[in-house]
Amino acid sequence: MYIRSSDSVDLAVSLTSSDGLQNLATHTITAEKGDFAEWTKVEFDLQSSERNTNSRLQLTTTKNGIIWFDQVSVMPSDTYMGHGFREDLASMLANLRPRFLKFPGGNYVMGNYLLNAFRWSETVGPWEERPGHFNDVWDYWTDDGLGFFEFLQLAEDLGACPVWVINDGASLNEQIPSATIAAFLKDVVNGIEFARGDPETTWGSVRAAMGHPEPFPLYYISIGNQECSKPYYKEKYVKFYSAIKASYPDIKIISSCDISSISPVNPADLYDVHVYTSSGDMFSKTRMFDKTPRSGPKAFVSEYAVTGNDAGRGTLVAALAEASFLIGLERNSDVVEMASCAPLFVNDNDRRFNPDAIVFNSWQHYGCPNYWMLHFFKDSSGATLHPLTIQVSNYDQLAASALTWQNSNDGNTYLKIKVVNFGNKAVTLNVSVAGLENSIQTFGSIKTVLTSGWLRDENSFQQPDKVVPAASPITNAGEQMGVILDPYSLTSFDLLLDTSTNKYPLLEWSLHPSM
Repeated sequence: MYIRSSDSVDLAVSLTSSDGLQNLATHTITAEKGDFAEWTKVEFDLQSSERNTNSRLQLTTTKNGIIWFDQVSVMPSDTYMGHGFREDLASMLANLRPRFLKFPGGNYVMGNYLLNAFRWSETVGPWEERPGHFNDVWDYWTDDGLGFFEFLQLAEDLGACPVWVINDGASLNEQIPSATIAAFLKDVVNGIEFARGDPETTWGSVRAAMGHPEPFPLYYISIGNQECSKPYYKEKYVKFYSAIKASYPDIKIISSCDISSISPVNPADLYDVHVYTSSGDMFSKTRMFDKTPRSGPKAFVSEYAVTGNDAGRGTLVAALAEASFLIGLERNSDVVEMASCAPLFVNDNDRRFNPDAIVFNSWQHYGCPNYWMLHFFKDSSGATLHPLTIQVSNYDQLAASALTWQNSNDGNTYLKIKVVNFGNKAVTLNVSVAGLENSIQTFGSIKTVLTSGWLRDENSFQQPDKVVPAASPITNAGEQMGVILDPYSLTSFDLLLDTSTNKYPLLEWSLHPSM
């Protein structure tokens, strides 16, 4: 905290129970008159005598006088990688092994009005010097302690590539005329210099002063947020594209326009896609990119989520529909470069959007079914996709993909077959794998299933493991095997292969009546 007072100070800083009756920890600050005549930073440790999940910070004094406080904060001592993020929440994110982190978010970076837009340069440097701003889209004040630097640092700690969403001179209700956009262009180039510049550069020196002399690997920038339909967007977009490429030609630029609008005069390396829809429609979108032209810029599906009544606060059926959609993205990975789910975290005491992947309060957390569904895809990046055919009669509720991936922990290679059964009955499949140079091992294969008793089951603080994956060994692993798919389920068969396998397998499926 920062303290200022022209009087002497005898201050007790305490952690108490929410009713103020139980004292959990206290630190006393005393000072003579004039010691705090200027703003003074005061830091100390508070160690609670017991666990209390509904405590508060209390400042009390027995002396008359005036004391000013600013930047009062209580932080845990054990944060993720020592960089301020809650260990439990950041670890949940790290367990997904994300390959990129997009920030700071679409509407958040725009604001309803430009006065309240995210300004990266006002979110770096010492925390106490950051002015903060009002996030008028979601109606809360932020002190910007989570700023541009912290986003870059989190991406690095996760081993993920940062994807920066920039403000292109527009809010949801306002815009800067194209003729006066120069200041915004310079601001973006300065932001890249902050992330990537040498410590001797103007903005690189600010990053170095924050304790990170080495540059961050910023190679993706998204220009604006869902703005292609706005009359100003394309003209401004070209200005940002040219300004960035002139200084940093290796950066990939992401356009808000779809592939039909990309051209030599409106170029892009990737184009942004957002998909919000019902579970049934999301399941059908497993074929969304099947007919996409195989040349030109790739898609960046930066936001997708099942919404509406069947989404609830994160249901099984929503997770299965999203899994089907992701299977479609896997099959079309030659034209889809990246994908990320919509709202990742939500504070249970301040829900503004449903569903979200990870729910938390001051001391608890749990993953919704769609969070656990993502674990089935965390080995997909860098894997090899293989051709697959499904032979089905009178049943159109399956989506499947097959890939080989290598476990970095033990060096073993697996053939992963993922199948979503979006229907309400169990089915038996005969799996035939052809084209493998070496046989599937008899032992060491694993079956993992995500399902539950009701398609709208959800997890909660009371039942955090109601809908979670269950793994079991496969006892009949081989090139020919019969498998059973539960109704409303996502199933993964990780079949252990000889490490010398190098031929693409062909998988054929035939459906038989459920037993």
